[in-house]
Parts: sequence; C-alpha cells; structure tokens
Amino acid sequence: MSTAAAGGPAAIDPVTLGIVNNGFVNVCREMGITMIRTAFSPIFNEGLDFSCVLFDRHGNMIGQAEFCPAQIAASLFIVRWTLEELGIESFEPGDVVLHNDPYRGGAHIPEHSVIRPVFHEGELFGFVANVGHLAEIGGKAVGSFAADATEVFQEGLRIPPIKIVKRDVNDMELWRLIMANHRTPRNTWGDLNAQIGSLRVAERRVIEMVDRYGRDFLEQAANELMDYSERWMRAEITKIPDGVYEFTERMEDDGVVDQPVTFHVTVNVRGDELIVDWTGTDPQVRGPINATYGVTAGATYNAVFHLTDHHIPKNSGAYRPIRIIAPPGSAVNVQYPGPSVGGNTETHPKLADMVIAALAPALPGRVAAAEGGTACNFLFGGIHPKTGDYYANYHLEGGGWGAKSYDDGNDAIIVKNGNCRNTPVEIFETRYPLRVREYSLIPDSGGAGAMRGGLGTRRIMRVEEGAEVTVNALFDRTKPGFGAFGLEGGGKGGYAAIKVKRKGESEFRTFSEVFGTVSPSKFTNIVLRGGDEVLIESPGGGGYGDAHERDPERLARDVFEGFVSAGQAAALYGAAVSA
Repeated sequence: MSTAAAGGPAAIDPVTLGIVNNGFVNVCREMGITMIRTAFSPIFNEGLDFSCVLFDRHGNMIGQAEFCPAQIAASLFIVRWTLEELGIESFEPGDVVLHNDPYRGGAHIPEHSVIRPVFHEGELFGFVANVGHLAEIGGKAVGSFAADATEVFQEGLRIPPIKIVKRDVNDMELWRLIMANHRTPRNTWGDLNAQIGSLRVAERRVIEMVDRYGRDFLEQAANELMDYSERWMRAEITKIPDGVYEFTERMEDDGVVDQPVTFHVTVNVRGDELIVDWTGTDPQVRGPINATYGVTAGATYNAVFHLTDHHIPKNSGAYRPIRIIAPPGSAVNVQYPGPSVGGNTETHPKLADMVIAALAPALPGRVAAAEGGTACNFLFGGIHPKTGDYYANYHLEGGGWGAKSYDDGNDAIIVKNGNCRNTPVEIFETRYPLRVREYSLIPDSGGAGAMRGGLGTRRIMRVEEGAEVTVNALFDRTKPGFGAFGLEGGGKGGYAAIKVKRKGESEFRTFSEVFGTVSPSKFTNIVLRGGDEVLIESPGGGGYGDAHERDPERLARDVFEGFVSAGQAAALYGAAVSA
C-alpha cells in the first residue's frame, strides 16, 4: 500500500488493483458462459451476439467482458439513463428491468437489456447487466430486421424500461404480452431467461467479492481503477499530434430511397482529449440505416480503442477523455419515430472506420484500411416442414478486414462492432430447412496493395423441397464505387452481393431484377420455395500501399493458394505469376 492524501484511505497497490479488475471482468465472462450454455437460439449460443457488464451503484461501468463491442459501449448509456429514468430508489433485491428502446441509449430495437441490482446485507452495491440481440421480436419482417422500415413501429415490439421480474417473481402479464408479439415465443422465453439467469450468476459472484474484500475496499478499488484507466487513455491520446482531422464516407442507399447517404466526421485532438464531431452528416433518412446516439458513440469508442493500448482496463474511466457531438435529427442521432435497425450493423462499422481513417495522417503506420463494413444481415423464417413449428433465424457473414502497414487483412471476420462467431454449417442445417451448397473464400476480393485486404466469403444455400421460406436482407457495399477504401495507395475491397436463382433457372440475379425491390441489398418479406437458391457474397477489405511493391513471395503464395488469380496478379500487381 502507498500513502494517499492526508485524511484519505491509503491508495491500493497496482497488483491488488489488477486482481480486483480481473475479478470484475471474470464476473462478466461468467455471465457470458451462462448465456452460451442456456440460450435457445444460435444467435446466442453460437453467434455470441450479446454483452455482459458490471456497474457501481452510481451507474459507472466497472467491468466488461470481451463480447460485442457495440453493445458494450451502448450499455454505458442504457444503464445510466435507465437509472435516471426510474430512480435508483425504485430497485429492490431480486428485480430485473428489461428494455429495448433505441431512443433510450440502445443500439437498435432487437437488442434487449436486462439490469439487476446487487444488494449486500441490504445495501445497494451496484448493478449487473446483459444486452442481447433477440432473433425475433415481431414487426413487419420475419427476424425483425425490416430493411424498408420507415418508422420504429415496423421494427418490432418496443419496450420502455420496465420490471419483468419483481423480487425474483416473474411478471407473467408482461411475459405474455411480449411473447404474443414475437413470432417465436419459445425462443424468446428461453433466450430472455438465459439473459436473466446470467444476472443471477453474476449477482452471486459480486456478493462473493464483497464478502471477500469488503464493501468499502471494493468501492475504492473500482474508483481507483476508473481513474487509472482515464489516466492511461489520456496518456495514449497525448501521443496523437494535436490537430483537426476529417473524413467523409457514404453508404449506397437506405433501403427506401435509392440514393447514397453521406457521413462526415471531424476529430479534434487537444492534448489529452478527443472531440469527435459528426456535424456535416446527412439528416436522418427514411430507411433504417440511421444510427442511434448509442451506436454513434459506440463506433467512436470502438475506433479509439483500436488505436490505443488494448491493455487499458475497459471501464467508465477509459471513456471519459472522449467527447462526442452527434447532431439530433441526423443520420448519426436518429430522432423518434425514425427507424434504426440497420444502424448498429451497417452504419457502426463505417463510422468506426471513418474515425480511424481520419486519424491516419496523425498515426502513420498504425492505421488499417477499411474492413468490408457490412454484416450481410440475412434473416429468414417460416413453418418448418418437418416439425410444423414456426422458426426464425438471424444469419451473419464475415468479410475481409483492411490491410495494415505490416500485414495483410484477416479473411472472413465479422465486422469490428460485432465480435460474433460463425454459426457452423452443421448447426445451421439441423435447425432450418436450407442446405449450404457452397461456403468458400472469394479470390481477388481483397483490395490490392503492398499488403492485401482480407478476403470475403461466398455462401450458396438451397431451400429444401416442400419448404417455403420468407427472407429479408440488409447489406451494404454491393454497388460500384462503394467498396472498402484502401490506404496509402491501396485498392478497394471487393463488393458484397445477395442474389437469387429460382428453381429451374441457370443464373443468379439480384432481388431487384427478380422481385423489383428498390434496393438490391435491402429488402423485406420475399417468399422463396423448394429448389430456390440464395447466393451471399461478403465484401473484401481495403488494401494498404502500392500493389507494385508487394513482396513477390507473398504474391506467389497468394496465387498458389487461390487468393489472387494469375490475371489479377498481372493486372493489379504487375507480376506474371502462374498458379
């Protein structure tokens, strides 16, 4: 122990602080393990589309686990704003508050937050929380991802902060209301109970920590950890040269109006503080690619964490030096009743890459090119021909990540806001009446450069005979000119695609060509039948540096392994290489 200021408690030594921090993080990790083992839906037990966090009694985050970055950042606002709305005094032992309102700090409407107070010997210590993406919550589209929604009411059942469990007793009237509005109520019951069960596990672990260390000591440790993270983050920011840095990016359309949407960011570095200003972004659009404030803040934090020391303990202190300006009513701060379901999957990764790209001149060699930047959201459902039960699934694809100054981009990785796993084909096919005919990397999809962008993937699925499947999609980067950007002369990544081949046809065509959808990448409620096939291609990452400077050995290996074709090796890299 070191001596603190006169009259105050002695400062806690760094080793003990590290142990306490690991304890907080492990509480959150154990929440996640509980979710994986008890949830009903693949989106939780395979995809890991959830996050687990720990807060003190004032609403400050003191621990988080390594799950979904977008949800972790949004939970800063979800929990604090919920406490402000309901009042801390309204919480009793055994209560669980549920809400999914995107205008109350959330990321988008499918993500449901559950918050439970932790009392120790009758006194409130803090809160444990879990944010998870429920695969089906009603609304106009199967899977609750209405790519052509024009208002929040079409996106699913919106729930303000309300107690779903009161003193460890379920409010069954609220449960019945929720399940009556979801297409797959059995999964809703199982997945929500997995979330709530994880809170009970976390509560026990926190109480064990309080018993072990004492309440006063743990509160002091949490405060010192937050101050420590803040100091470390400020020290990292001071390494960035002061200045004003800007970047502009576009999305191809909003799903409703066939025209691009422009986003603009200005990053002002002032000593040990960052001011990230999104002024200049287009007004909020009619379609659902608007970002909530929680999404924009999460994307900003996500970018900064990618550029700073990853060992900084992730608690409220690490976020303090970062200020965010997101004009209300813009596409980065949607106002009621604007839609936003696509903002957390499609807009977030673009915003994060924009902050990173803006700082590229200030951090030469430390900034990667853009990733594929779309989660390739493919949602489908219907009556399973073998069971007679209604099913719904939310499917994601990994794409290529951007190349770095020192290495190629990673292949087939989910967007940086997701951190979700790929659902195995075997699980997919045992649950749903589709068969995966192909799953492969796409040659030449990585942006050319001295370092090559990561490769996207190709997946072809066929609807089983006798089945009828309703599908929805929300993609981006499918149109020419909208590929992932390169850096320092690197080329753009390959494009995404979602196409259909009807039974008996020989060619895949866009859904716009076959069904007349406004957008080729964003559409809702298209019915496919047995023998129809769907092609999904995810985009590649941008390249880094001049392609003509690529190491010949790397290029030869790319051609040998099929990552780059001999034709592209000659055309883009200026080298004659045979496979």
